[in-house]
Amino acid sequence: MTGTAPRVLVVDDIAANRELLAGQLEQIGCQVELVCDGRSALRALELSRTDLVLLDVTMPGFSGLEVCRAIKSQPGTRLMPVVLVTARGELEDRVRGLNAGADDLLLKPVAISELEARVSSLLKAKLVRDRMDTAEQIVASLALALDARSPYTREHSSRVASLALTLGRAAGLEGLDLDDLYQGGLVHDIGKIGLPDRVLLDDGPLDGEMRALVRLHPVVGGEIIAPLKSARRLVPIVRHHHECYDGGGYPDGLAGYRIPLAARILAVCDAFDAMVSERPYRSALTISAAAERLAEGSGTQWDPALVRLFLADVVCSLGAAA
Repeated sequence: MTGTAPRVLVVDDIAANRELLAGQLEQIGCQVELVCDGRSALRALELSRTDLVLLDVTMPGFSGLEVCRAIKSQPGTRLMPVVLVTARGELEDRVRGLNAGADDLLLKPVAISELEARVSSLLKAKLVRDRMDTAEQIVASLALALDARSPYTREHSSRVASLALTLGRAAGLEGLDLDDLYQGGLVHDIGKIGLPDRVLLDDGPLDGEMRALVRLHPVVGGEIIAPLKSARRLVPIVRHHHECYDGGGYPDGLAGYRIPLAARILAVCDAFDAMVSERPYRSALTISAAAERLAEGSGTQWDPALVRLFLADVVCSLGAAA
C-alpha cells in the first residue's frame, strides 16, 4: 500500500454477494476487484496489486478454505490478509478457517460497521508490515544487482532461491521457515557486494588473496542484514551457507546438525546451480554430471539426507523438464 486507495479482492460465486460487498467496501474508500471462483482469485493475485482478500468459504470446485491455504502457502502472498466470509458461525467452522491460515472471519450478512472495522485493522497492520519490509526489499534488490555485475552469475540468486524452496518443501519445511529459506536464497551472496571487479569478474581460478576475500562474504552478508529487524532470521542462513557437513567449511567450521537446516539446504542448491552454470574458466556441467558431483560430496561437503532428497525430487523433475 502507498498513498493510493487500498485494493481489495472479493471472491464469491454469487453475483449478488459480490456486488453487496463491493458497495460496502467502496463506501469506506477501497478499490474493489470482483471474481467468481477460487482459481480466478489466484490468477488475479498474480496479475495485480492486492492489499486484502475477502473470500467466500462455500464455493463449488475450489473452496474458500482451499484458496486460503494456497494463498498462505506461497512466499509472495503468505502475508496477504485473508478474511473468510461465511453463513456458518459454529466454532468448528471458525477453527477450520484459522487452520487454513485466515486472518479473520465475518458472518453473513456482513454489517458495514463490522466490515469497516475488520478491514481497516488488517490494512493498517499490512501497511506497517510493508514499511518494515522496505529495507529487506532494498537488500534483496542489491543482491540481484550484484548478480547482474557478472554475466556468469546473472539470476543465480533467484535460481538458488527457487531450488531451495523446492528442496525445503521436500524436507518438510512450511510456513515462515519456508519463507525464510526463500528470502535467504535471494540474499545469500549479498556479502559479495563490496568485492572488487577483479575478484567477481576474474576469468581464472582465484589466487590466495582473492580466495580469502571471497571467504569473508558470508560474514559480511550476515552483518549487512543483521540490523534489519524483519530479516534477522536470515542471518544464520546467510552466514553458514558455506559450512561443510564434515566441518571443513567456513566461516565457523560447523559440522552436521550444528549447521542450520536452511543453510544446509541452501548449500546443496547453491553448489548445484554453480555447477550447471557457465563460468569463464570452465563449461557448465550437465544435470547428470552435477548430480554425480553432489553424490560424491554427500556426507563430506553436503548433508547426505538432503542430497538424497535433492537427487530424488529436484534433479528428477529438472531432468523431466529438460
